[in-house]
Amino acid sequence: MTETTTRRRFLATVAALPALSLLGACSDGGDGEARADEAIITGSTAPEPAGTVDMEKLLQPGALPEKALGPEDAPVTIVEYASMTCSHCASFHAHTFPALKEKYIDTGKVHFIMREFPFDPRAEAGFMLARCAEDKYFPMVDVLFKQQNNWAPVQDARAALFNIAKLAGFSQESFEACLTNQKLLDDVRAVRARGAEFGVEATPTFFIDGKKYSGAMSIEQMSAIIDPLL
Repeated sequence: MTETTTRRRFLATVAALPALSLLGACSDGGDGEARADEAIITGSTAPEPAGTVDMEKLLQPGALPEKALGPEDAPVTIVEYASMTCSHCASFHAHTFPALKEKYIDTGKVHFIMREFPFDPRAEAGFMLARCAEDKYFPMVDVLFKQQNNWAPVQDARAALFNIAKLAGFSQESFEACLTNQKLLDDVRAVRARGAEFGVEATPTFFIDGKKYSGAMSIEQMSAIIDPLL
């Protein structure tokens, strides 16, 4: 009974969460505004890393199977922590990621891993749907970022998400089953909690061969980091 109540409360929260400035929800700041250091980075020089982590520990299996693109033995590994309602994450995936994929991932130079770091129930729901889409994880993430303005800030996000999910083949039943999957919700939250252990506080955060970078970098900036590692 308690578990069922928790699921219903989560669905209700997704639907009724006020349409505040969720699209700025890229940090733990209580006002929902992104910090200045998360603004989109431009230019062609590599930013200074904000720290380093042990890549062996970072790449250890977590609560959910990794969602990755590119060969595992690529010379460079990038781990991105993102939130589905973060405007900077959406900007990165719209403007930088296609070039990153074409230039480095598809050519076997980069192994790219995406991990969930949701800041609110709507972001959690978006990631849950992407996970339930199975082999369509990255296409689902791409659509949710592209249509972020159509579901993240609206009054009834649940209905808006269902309209998007239908395009990926979800029925009303599979949509409801996904968003009431308590284990999946717990696992998504576990991925975020583990990210926090590595110092993730804002999104997007990238770990490139162990060095930490925060902010939606341009392809020129990412190239300046990646090229010397090849």
